[in-house]
Order: sequence, then C-alpha cells, then structure tokens
Amino acid sequence: MAPSHDRGSTVIKIGIVEDDAASAALLVDHLRRYEGEHGEAFDVSMFTDGSRVVAGYRPGFDILLLDVQMPELDGFSAAERIRQVDQDVVIMFITNMTQHAIRGYEVDALSYVLKPVSYFAFSQEIKRSIARLRRRSADYVLLTVDGGLVRVATSDIVYLESAKHRTIVHTVDGRYSVVAPLKTMEAELEGKDFFRCNSGYLVNLRHVLAVQQSSAVMVGGHNLLISRPRKKAFLAALTDYLGGRNA
Repeated sequence: MAPSHDRGSTVIKIGIVEDDAASAALLVDHLRRYEGEHGEAFDVSMFTDGSRVVAGYRPGFDILLLDVQMPELDGFSAAERIRQVDQDVVIMFITNMTQHAIRGYEVDALSYVLKPVSYFAFSQEIKRSIARLRRRSADYVLLTVDGGLVRVATSDIVYLESAKHRTIVHTVDGRYSVVAPLKTMEAELEGKDFFRCNSGYLVNLRHVLAVQQSSAVMVGGHNLLISRPRKKAFLAALTDYLGGRNA
C-alpha cells in the first residue's frame, strides 16, 4: 500500500515494481547514486509484481518504476488500475521491448527506460520525473474548517460541492466541510484547472476519468451531473486541459 503524504515534500516517494531481484537491485543502486550526486532524498518501496502494488493502492507515491513483463499482473495492466485512482503519480516503464512505448500513452507514462538499464539513461529520466513533480507540487490551498486551517494540495482535490453557505471539498483521501460558499472557493482556485459542471459542483479536470452522456465520471467512482447549458464549455475545457497536460 502506498504511504500517504503531501506531494511536494522534501522526500520523494518512489515505488519499484519489478519481479527480477537483480533488476530491482540495479534500480535501487541507480537511485542511491542519483541521491548522492543531486542532493535528493528518496523513500523507496519494493513490489515483486503488479498485483502487489495495486492491492489497496491509494495515492501517495510520487514516481512508480514499473516493469512491463511480470507473471501475475503486467506493468500496463497495473498502470491502468492505478490511473483509476491516481492521475498524478509519475509512471516510468522499465522494458526490454521498444514497441511497448506506444501503448504507454494510454496511461500517461512519462518515459521508458530499456533493459539493461544504464545509469546515464536512467538519471535523465529521473531528472525529468522530478521536474514534473516540482512543477505540479507547488500548488496548495488553505481550507478554513471548523477548528482551524487545513493545507491541501490542489492536485488532491477531486471536486467541490456546494452546501448552502459551506462547501464540501472532496479529496483523494477524504472530505472537508469548509466555511465558505462555492463561489468563493471557485475564485480562489481560478486558473488551476477547475471547472463547473453544474451550479453545485466545481470539478478538478485532472480527476475526470470519462464523460458519459450527462455525467462526469470522477476518480473515486463519483458521477457528477453535467448541466445542459454548461456541457459544451465543460467539454471544451476538458479537451484543452488534456491537450496541455504533457506540454
């Protein structure tokens, strides 16, 4: 199970999913060398199969290094399941077959490293992965809840729900009842890829898994109504977001 934490903390959480012990040990060696050369700190967890990492998975890892070929659950299938609950973890595939590269776009994989994994190629891809994390993790919002303030990464907010003079903020880990109307929260989150699907819901576009007829299917299994007057603009905003996420 992934450790829960705020993305953007100093320690970078990395999961290695690799059934071959020698290959896994090489990846750990490369990570330790990178730590020493670049002053990073990695918290590394090991899994021997895709089935092990998806069991009880919750968002928390920053980077996943996924072997493609594994006996029980291959890397692509594991990535597809992980993407159902975690749109943000950076996925890097480890493979000995270059033709796997095309399929990875379906799960927004950042990169591929070919076996046997050379340190130079690996270090370049880890550098790219960390750069993506840092661009993404600088965004937090302070929520005013009963009893004080809560700091939440905007990337962890799935959607916000109007509740009279309060707003229910649904996150990947739970929900908060905020002492502010939805209109105020919408203004605070302007420019951060949130969009109204109807008058009562403000949706984080990064967590939209699909649009089915008049519903937005969200991470966590939520189905939110898209009102008829807003549907065209909502689809346009989602298309623009998906087109620019890898830029």
